[in-house]
Amino acid sequence: MNLITPLLRPENVRADLDASGKKRLFELVGEMLQANYGVAAAEVFDSLFSREKLGSTALGYGIAIPHGRIKELDETACAFLRLKEPIDFDAPDNLPVDLVFVLMAPAAATDMHLQVLAELAQMFSDQAFRDRLRQAPDATALHGLIAQWTP
Repeated sequence: MNLITPLLRPENVRADLDASGKKRLFELVGEMLQANYGVAAAEVFDSLFSREKLGSTALGYGIAIPHGRIKELDETACAFLRLKEPIDFDAPDNLPVDLVFVLMAPAAATDMHLQVLAELAQMFSDQAFRDRLRQAPDATALHGLIAQWTP
């Protein structure tokens, strides 16, 4: 089993999400996490936006892993989003992003946060896996692919 599966709830996976840009994406993620974790949407937005100002969280190959910390969280909150249309994310390869994994950790998070980020980078470095994510028919299939992935 991977470290990601226990953290990613099925209700936090979306296929073909319509977001016009990073700001709108972060707003939508904030709304989702507010509904599913009770954390303020504005806190999620601010954390993600502040982190993004430090440098893009895009990895390249159409992948981004925006992440941040929120003191109100009791547990790590994750979301996986396949965007309907790719958006600019200031990626190192200049490609727009269509696959987004959001990781929000409690303010007092341990090294687990870094281990999850490392595992996500490993997961998304696999082109065949990225292709399967892009071809999955719906959110249930996306969640299943991530749950089945092994490092």
